[in-house]
Amino acid sequence: MSETFPTVPEASRPTMIDVARRAGVGLGTVSRVVNGGHGVRDETAQRVRTAIAELGFQRNEVARALRPGKKSSSLALVLGDLTNPFYATIAKASLEVAGQSGFAVVLGSVDEDPEGEKRAIQELVSRQVAGLMIVPDQGDHSFLAGAGVPVVFVDRPAHGIEADIVMVDNEGGGRLATEHLLNQGHERIAILLAPSYYTTGRRLRGYRRAYRSAGIDVDESLVVQLPEGTAEAAEKATLELMLQPDPPTAVFASTNFLTEGVLRALQEVGTEPAVVGFDDFRLADMLPTPVTVVASDIAELGRNAAQLLLDRASGTDTRPAQRIVLPCALIQRGSGERPPDSATKRKAP
Repeated sequence: MSETFPTVPEASRPTMIDVARRAGVGLGTVSRVVNGGHGVRDETAQRVRTAIAELGFQRNEVARALRPGKKSSSLALVLGDLTNPFYATIAKASLEVAGQSGFAVVLGSVDEDPEGEKRAIQELVSRQVAGLMIVPDQGDHSFLAGAGVPVVFVDRPAHGIEADIVMVDNEGGGRLATEHLLNQGHERIAILLAPSYYTTGRRLRGYRRAYRSAGIDVDESLVVQLPEGTAEAAEKATLELMLQPDPPTAVFASTNFLTEGVLRALQEVGTEPAVVGFDDFRLADMLPTPVTVVASDIAELGRNAAQLLLDRASGTDTRPAQRIVLPCALIQRGSGERPPDSATKRKAP
């Protein structure tokens, strides 16, 4: 019996369908050869192996591992550096929600490394987890499509797959911070941006929208893209900004690590521009001038993601992919309420 196969674009990654067409055999025969099964004649098996070599076909181990298996009482969470309070808070909240439903959470930590992330997912799903929560990197996640387990993305969307996403209103938060500084009379507002393909990019978009709404042009020299999202990088950049002939009168730090670097730099130069950070951090309210921040409930981010994944895994939620966006709020503490002329004043010795 002959089989008819759909046309596959030449530029796409070779599939079993391509191998079957090249070898002149059925799809089931290719599957048995690829997966080490029996019942295929040596001559036929060799034709399949030759076709595999010629096409450069590689078995998708991740998708294979993700196929439905036995029931599991574990979820997997793949995220960034756990020393970052943001990720640690998501993990803790997820563990609490899962635990209340009798589920454990297996953690995988990667840091903007697509191949490392893919390996981590493969390792985690080999344990037959009931579902995946992922803070995605900027790689292609189409390998998860049709995998047989629910996937919820956290903090940012992924490429190549339609799936649930729980995230913060980054653009709205960026606009909120900038509008607040503009309303204090600041027009020269520097923004420090950590490398990110999504979150800080949306915060920058909010910054630009606030300027447009105010009818003021952005000074592009005050939009600072940092090589690393560290306090050290932010400190260096802030020092350079404040030592310019016409320094900014306010600084918007797009992450909590960057806020820390800004504050260190200002201690060195002795000036007091207004400062607003994105994401709260410990002791921010205990500093000599408490730090104004745009904050969201990061624990709620983790709780929402875990609950949505549990509902998907149990089959109680069968709606199309959901996009849940949590709001941000401005917490005024003092640093963001300084007037423009404070940036030119030196602290008393």
